Amino acid sequence: MDQTRGLVLVVEDEPAISDLVRRYLTAAGFGVHIETTVANGLGAVRRLRPAAVLLDVGLPDGEGTEVCRAMRDAGDWTPVLFVTARDDEVERVLGLELGADDYVTKPFSPRELVARVKTVVRRSSAPSGPKVVRDGDVTLDPGSRTLAVAGEVCHLTTTEFNLLEVLMASPGKVFDRAELMSRAWGQADYGSSRTVDVHVAQLRAKLGEHCPVETVRGIGYRARRRT
Repeated sequence: MDQTRGLVLVVEDEPAISDLVRRYLTAAGFGVHIETTVANGLGAVRRLRPAAVLLDVGLPDGEGTEVCRAMRDAGDWTPVLFVTARDDEVERVLGLELGADDYVTKPFSPRELVARVKTVVRRSSAPSGPKVVRDGDVTLDPGSRTLAVAGEVCHLTTTEFNLLEVLMASPGKVFDRAELMSRAWGQADYGSSRTVDVHVAQLRAKLGEHCPVETVRGIGYRARRRT
């Protein structure tokens, strides 16, 4: 198989799951490298520079969230997906607040997992239109996929960037959560609507008073109209 889609680093300590994931990702055209611990996962991130990282939350030497946190602290915004056996909204929200792009809950459909990996990799690498969008001190450049706030670079996850881009491209337009999930996540009905709320909260935390995203009670969100 010619692995043309890039390398996925899988950090998972259950052989049955990692073998299943490897088989399906390989069939979809990805290269796959597997590690089983937090320490080895971090080393592989630095050494291999994968296209995406698939992290089990519970690992023998700690939490998979430690890998994601270390990546983000180092300025590495490679797409991260969490795999968790904890069917719990708190754990899902925690993963997103650490800078993860998505999550799946065990047991999961291997085909759905592959679809989600394809989506985050495509979003992170797809060229965007060249039009630079500005709102006050916020400058979003889809071409280079960079965001500056008051002249300083602001690092966003792939999903955060896409969500902000969708909103800022249509200032004043109100998007409900389902439409935002379709436009920014790449497909409709992509998880809980709470996921959208968490990503908006993270945008507001990162951009502070400069954040152009407004809540429209009972409907969803919009970017304020530019004057």
